[in-house]
Amino acid sequence: MHEVAPPDPRTASPEARDAALARRLRPLAGRTAGTLMVHEIYRSIQGESTFAGLPCVFVRLTACHLRCVYCDTPHAFNQGEPMGLDAVVAAVEELGGGLVELTGGEPLLQDEAYPLMAQLADRGWTVLLETSGGVATDRVDPRVRVILDVKTPASGEVDANVWSNLDRLRPTDEVKFVLGDREDFEWAVDVVRRHELARRCPVLMSAVFGRVDPTELATWILETRLPIRLQVQLHKILWHPKARGV
Repeated sequence: MHEVAPPDPRTASPEARDAALARRLRPLAGRTAGTLMVHEIYRSIQGESTFAGLPCVFVRLTACHLRCVYCDTPHAFNQGEPMGLDAVVAAVEELGGGLVELTGGEPLLQDEAYPLMAQLADRGWTVLLETSGGVATDRVDPRVRVILDVKTPASGEVDANVWSNLDRLRPTDEVKFVLGDREDFEWAVDVVRRHELARRCPVLMSAVFGRVDPTELATWILETRLPIRLQVQLHKILWHPKARGV
């Protein structure tokens, strides 16, 4: 069962925030060492990032400590089964293709995610990590391409951003903003400019599905004269927006 009415982090007491966090991490309790709580593993078309359009194997891990108002994968908050690292690697290799993404939920909540990414890189896979930006990325294998989400004010989780993650971005990484309104866009452009992100790695911007018109977002991007890449979430165009396993 999914949570309802999570506490507003701007007004909730520290006790209420701690209790909410404990509930959100409960699906990870009781795992044995060397296992991951896995929501699903499947092969599909990559819908986002500079790898959009390519076949990709997705390893979606269970649980997230955040509750973005636009989240499109709430089913990953609680549902999952424990799997050993070798079993996950075998499932990925059986699907094949050479490109794999670790996503969630928030994959970096599980310590075993780090050796999993390293093992996949050892086997020659191009490894992508889709992370919320709410966990430090300092332990991620340098061969992994980090796709770092920066939470905007309209997400409801802007205070969760680990800003030091921006200092760790490399040319092979990517930074992503999901925008809920024009104010989000202006905020994101300010972050891009202050941190010189467009000079350092690809910058991606996408509209909250159904809330911001992508055509309008394209116009806003053009006005900035910055090399920002518009994302349109191909998987939601190809399949139903609420479809799972795509």
